[in-house]
Amino acid sequence: MRIHLGIDVACRASHRATCTDATGEVLISGRRFTTTADDLERLWATLPASDDIIVIMEPTRNARVPLAAWFQDRGATVVLVPPEQSSDLRDYYNKHTKNDRLDSRVLARLPLLHPEGLRSLSDTGPAHPLRRAVRRRSSLVERRTASFYRLDALLELMGPGWGNALGSGAYCKAALAVLQRTGADPHALRRLGPKRLTALLIRHSRGQWREDRAEKITQAARETLKLWPAGLLDYAELAEDIAAEAQLADHLNTQITMLEDRIAVLYEEADPGRIMASGPGLGVITAAGILGRLGDPNRFTSLAAIRSFTGLVPRVSQSGLTGRHGPPTRAGDPGLRETAFKAADLARHVDPTLASRYHDLVVDKGKHHNSALCTLAAMLITRLAAC
Repeated sequence: MRIHLGIDVACRASHRATCTDATGEVLISGRRFTTTADDLERLWATLPASDDIIVIMEPTRNARVPLAAWFQDRGATVVLVPPEQSSDLRDYYNKHTKNDRLDSRVLARLPLLHPEGLRSLSDTGPAHPLRRAVRRRSSLVERRTASFYRLDALLELMGPGWGNALGSGAYCKAALAVLQRTGADPHALRRLGPKRLTALLIRHSRGQWREDRAEKITQAARETLKLWPAGLLDYAELAEDIAAEAQLADHLNTQITMLEDRIAVLYEEADPGRIMASGPGLGVITAAGILGRLGDPNRFTSLAAIRSFTGLVPRVSQSGLTGRHGPPTRAGDPGLRETAFKAADLARHVDPTLASRYHDLVVDKGKHHNSALCTLAAMLITRLAAC
């Protein structure tokens, strides 16, 4: 006998569980339990004897991960349903009542209403180290980019010459070292002197920046002194903010580098054949980003399902005999779309097939660059998943 166990997962409070048979008749209603081994064992003991148990949950933060792992270890099939699916059925029941017991009943009866929409859970999700690592790297890169933008804004107060001297949008180690040491304070740079400034640049740039770069920085400092009347801008206070922001950006650089080393090791374990990295123009970090966010491609029923999961397929609007394609659906993991988008931009420069497709979309059909890359990204994901 097949039974369905709907669990309304709570992050801090007790969970609620409702058990129904294959016809939807409620066998256990609103059973309270917590995420402890004893409570789970007691709940398992109260379930009717069955060799086919389907556990239905919503993806409530990470509180559902240990529950899913425990039930999978007991031989149950764990299904995660989008909140929208259970919400539609809940709206109907809400005409009568609304409580936690109702939520678990809705989840227990979902297999009867939408069986084709149920997909069994294939991995532990956030408990998987590669997935956590690639998501953390994306977060750190985003924070580093925001730090670089703040440095741009602060240096603009000093004048436009600093962007030419140190770069803008992305700062190398040498530029961050100068900003941490002096805060772009013209008086601090004057006290440092050209010889020590040059030595600082050579040490942190491995010889790439030398006397000519030191002269550009010194010239930017002189222009700042000419631009601001005496006493109107407090250089020391502004230098403190710039130095603190540069220190934060440098710390993020260090963390990202350490995390990339860890990701490389995790990727070798997850993909020993380096299938994802075999894509045109893809490195280990990009391949790990795709694999970590996509998960096991074999859990999808078709390649079309994988493309749909990326959210890079066009939205279809049909009515009667008419139909049109709209913008991408943007379903699934946004980090996967971002990684696939950047990977497609790299791949089109080295892969003839993708380059030809990009030329056809942009030149012959007049598509925007971003629209064309979305198409290439879906093609690239399809290739990798097929391999």
